[in-house]
Amino acid sequence: MTIHYSAPCLFGLESVLAGEIRRMGGEAVAALDGRVDFSGGIELLARGNLWLRTAERLLVKLGEFPAHTFEELFQGVKALPLEDWIGRQDAFPVKGHCVRSALHSVPDCQKIVKKAAVERLKEKYGVSWFEETGPIHQLRFTILKDRAAIFLDTSGEGLHKRGYRRESGGAPIKETLAAGMLDLAFVKRDTLLADPFCGSGTILIEGALRALGIAPGLRRRFAAEHWRSAPDAVWREERARAVELSNRQPDAKFRAVGYDIDPAMVELTLLNARKAGIADRLSVSRQDVRFFKPPEGAVIVTNPPYGERLLDKETAAAITGTMGKVFTKGKAGYYIISPDENFEAHFGRRANKRRRLYNGMLRCELYSFYPPRPGKQDAGGKPLADR
Repeated sequence: MTIHYSAPCLFGLESVLAGEIRRMGGEAVAALDGRVDFSGGIELLARGNLWLRTAERLLVKLGEFPAHTFEELFQGVKALPLEDWIGRQDAFPVKGHCVRSALHSVPDCQKIVKKAAVERLKEKYGVSWFEETGPIHQLRFTILKDRAAIFLDTSGEGLHKRGYRRESGGAPIKETLAAGMLDLAFVKRDTLLADPFCGSGTILIEGALRALGIAPGLRRRFAAEHWRSAPDAVWREERARAVELSNRQPDAKFRAVGYDIDPAMVELTLLNARKAGIADRLSVSRQDVRFFKPPEGAVIVTNPPYGERLLDKETAAAITGTMGKVFTKGKAGYYIISPDENFEAHFGRRANKRRRLYNGMLRCELYSFYPPRPGKQDAGGKPLADR
């Protein structure tokens, strides 16, 4: 049976996620704004939850139809084969949102979707009441420009919750965003990764999980593991496969080094790294960025403090200026995320490449500075940073 899936993601990571899905075995992959749609067998339900690094969650797409009126919404939902997924004892709460549509009241749409689902299942199961004491099958809807799409959430908690970061710093970067930055920075099994503002260690830990081929969802559970429509045998097989693949990189040379001015963050990074099972690949110490010396050949990926997060904008700009000075003292590549529109001016150099990303709802840019190639120099004798 071919299942249609949809994986929401942070804006700007659609192409990264699409690549993950193709490598995972997804078919008919289509990158859209804020999500990637694809199709495949039931095994991808478990595989996607275990392996996708940049998806926010994994949804089964039940159907899509025009919804200019409540009647159209009701009939569209009632026509969907909900009984293929939802049993007579299962709970099926409803969430959703409406954007630029005639149906703009989310509470009213929730009631209509719920009512239609109840009527469909009443007819199929021949009952008049649902106790909803079984596993949760979260129904989600989106109504965009008068077109409704109905989904089942297979993940439960968002996929960014890997299970290792029960503690975090004051303004941690989301795990899925960190994973996307590391993909764009080409972190591999032999990379030396550094983060001079490591905070709770998310970038370093996600880098290790990626480089070592460890499934990010291996240490947690998912809503669909309790569904009768997602057989236990599939989950057992995919978990065993993930364990096997995660054990194939013992000889990988990946290392991660982190620094933070706050000793509490150093301890927190080490705690989270131990929870993630990669503490032996990581070293962390207390250091002010003014004294940072880029390790030779390292890839620096970082999320420095900025005005919208922790500091006033003047202090954040001063830190950016300091980065611009100390980051030039080595042959490293730099990938820095910031919402500061004047980042390059404060940093003192133009980036080789910029990419729009979103840290939650905050619009940012990922500034990429490539390491210089040996022998390449500009007219003034300075190394050229190109690739």
